[in-house]
Amino acid sequence: MVAAASVVVAVGTATGMLTALGDDGGGRGTDQARSRSTTAPRWDPPPGSPSAAPPAPPAPSASPTAARTYPGASPRTASAGPSAAEPRPTAAATGLYRHPDSQVLDWVRTHPDDPRRDVIAARIAGRPAAVWFADPTPATLTARVRAVTSAGAAQGRVPVLVPYAIPDRDCGGHSEGGAPDLDAYDAWIDRFAAGLGSGEVIVVLEPDSVAQSECLSAGDRADRFASLARAGRVIKDADPRARVYYDAGHSGWHAPARQAGWLRQAGAASADSSDGVFSNVSNFHATADEIAYDRAVLDALGGPPGLGAVIDTSRNGNGAPADGAWCDPAGRRIGRAPTLSTGLGRVDAYLWIKLPGESDGCKGEPGTFAPAYAYDLAR
Repeated sequence: MVAAASVVVAVGTATGMLTALGDDGGGRGTDQARSRSTTAPRWDPPPGSPSAAPPAPPAPSASPTAARTYPGASPRTASAGPSAAEPRPTAAATGLYRHPDSQVLDWVRTHPDDPRRDVIAARIAGRPAAVWFADPTPATLTARVRAVTSAGAAQGRVPVLVPYAIPDRDCGGHSEGGAPDLDAYDAWIDRFAAGLGSGEVIVVLEPDSVAQSECLSAGDRADRFASLARAGRVIKDADPRARVYYDAGHSGWHAPARQAGWLRQAGAASADSSDGVFSNVSNFHATADEIAYDRAVLDALGGPPGLGAVIDTSRNGNGAPADGAWCDPAGRRIGRAPTLSTGLGRVDAYLWIKLPGESDGCKGEPGTFAPAYAYDLAR
């Protein structure tokens, strides 16, 4: 079976898959894809789509570096057992936050007479989706995050934020870029966390950062995992009501036990840094397959009993293409609507992390809104 990675191609603005732009729009993919409009915060687009297969790993470095440690950080571990579990805050918000500025909303507003408008407006533009932060430039990051979280808090709704600035992002693929090194990334995460406030928020931490880590040497992978574990702790220290989820790839990629082993090293089994895992970002695998896979990953992961999963259902209504196609494949449909109430144990939410209608690069420029593609997905 072809293992399709959820490669993140930078997208433009979107009702959810918004990209909070920074000063220089760092990253090749985001530069090409983003709208330069300076209205409300626009998002750094997420993974455009799953690649047909993860990139081949480079040759390991001659002398892998030692795993990063943070002696000055709070004494939290990445392997806390059930005794370390802390009760999650009781959900008070009424639902997920929909940011009012996006490419799809722009299109809906400016095409009142287009015959596709009503379907796209009702089935895509009206749904909440994730806000991506992919610009590694830190200068305005805190303010951009705060603009989203404060707006969500004012409405009593939960924003979904995607930090996407890990060094060696996408292993040099479509969405290459990120912070120049892990020290810079740690500082970037500090600024990201400073904008969270004290309300409920879901953080989808670095798509592909764990599942795609085979492209790194053993030492570099250990360093990345230490930085991700730190990121989760920093985010939850800054906002105890934040829910942080770690990259589990998807059901067509790594075996659950293997993925869980990496996730454990990255802090996903610790209540101090994690609320569980996410899967299927920018991919098409059926929700039932993802539920079974995520539960298997959680079983293998261990950790506190409250860990759960969130699943990207934005484009998986017809499941994954049989031929493994990933670039705006035909015959796909939007999936289950975003919700915090799945009715299923250990499945915390269905989310739209990739916004339907933002192209993977075949129906339009990567990350730009393609109305014909959106209409095909939504009708």
